[in-house]
Amino acid sequence: MSSSSKLQPMLDKLLLWLPLDASDQAAVLALPHTAKELRAHDFIVREDETPTHSCLLLSGYVYRHKSAGNGGRQIFSIHMKGDVVDLHSSILRRADHNVQAMTPVEVALIPSMAIRAIAADYPQVGQAMWYETLVDAAIFREWTLNVGRRDARARTAHLLCEFALRLKVAGLADSSGYDLPMTQDQLADALALTNVHVNRMLRILSEAGLIERDKRSVRILDFAQLARIGDFDSRYLHLDRIEAVAF
Repeated sequence: MSSSSKLQPMLDKLLLWLPLDASDQAAVLALPHTAKELRAHDFIVREDETPTHSCLLLSGYVYRHKSAGNGGRQIFSIHMKGDVVDLHSSILRRADHNVQAMTPVEVALIPSMAIRAIAADYPQVGQAMWYETLVDAAIFREWTLNVGRRDARARTAHLLCEFALRLKVAGLADSSGYDLPMTQDQLADALALTNVHVNRMLRILSEAGLIERDKRSVRILDFAQLARIGDFDSRYLHLDRIEAVAF
């Protein structure tokens, strides 16, 4: 894969949000970057660090999290191929949370100065990157609502629906299902539940004929019903520019 084509997933993601002309697209593909492979559990950003790069995820999964004073961890987003995980690092002087590899990953690290420069020199690219951060914020709000106001069954169903849709848009899932990259511990920290409670909710959804599970593989058998249980409305993902994705 050529150096410029490494950034194709970033361009594809930005094109979901706004049209970019040939010069815009060439500028994105020409961004300076360093490709790097990381192991599961490696940190990409640590809280209180001064970030120098933004991270494009080329393969695998990463997650954002913070820890409370009592040691409890809250996961508040999962990222997949094509996500520019921390565009805000090009502006903020100090990281206020952790970004960590959930699986082995390949990333492209883009200098913060280059992100700021392309946003200034190519306004449409800057707006598309701004759109990306706004969609991230919308997902954060939905996850806050999920753990704050939905019951355990609804939280679990909602997460499974979101993953199904986002993974399919990213080309990482189809109607036969998807591989859930999270361990049960990580699911518990994302849903603000105990491991035992998570396992019980997955079993309840399976026994109701809504999903099938084989280790980490998930197949959704009745998306409409699962979405109803999970109070899932995909509008917060802002995917209205692409064709509807059906399961």
